[in-house]
Amino acid sequence: MRHRVKGRKLNRSASHRKALMSGLAQSLFTEDRIVTTLAKAKELRPYAEKLITRAKRGDLHSRRLLTRHLKRKEVVDRLMHDVAPSFADRNGGYTRIVKLGFRKSDAAEIALIELVGRGMQDE
Repeated sequence: MRHRVKGRKLNRSASHRKALMSGLAQSLFTEDRIVTTLAKAKELRPYAEKLITRAKRGDLHSRRLLTRHLKRKEVVDRLMHDVAPSFADRNGGYTRIVKLGFRKSDAAEIALIELVGRGMQDE
């Protein structure tokens, strides 16, 4: 039984999962939207939203904490200067997951994860 067990292992070791989430988050913040499997998108959502919330503070300590997760300096700069200020008046809910169907090769469920208000026109 999986009582009180959070997160998905995604058939990866802990270090591989950490690297995967970092890479997906970097892609999300540079492209504003990415297509991946539904399981990865559901794992990425809280990871990315915590990073955006941290970036909204905008101080040096936040930048250093973000650099631990996002290895590329240009991604951290874009997150702090472009992405986070656009969510200044929003308290969470920065990402949207849209199911796209199934992949032909292995029938994995595919989803689009995007930053709300940046990927496509809202309302």
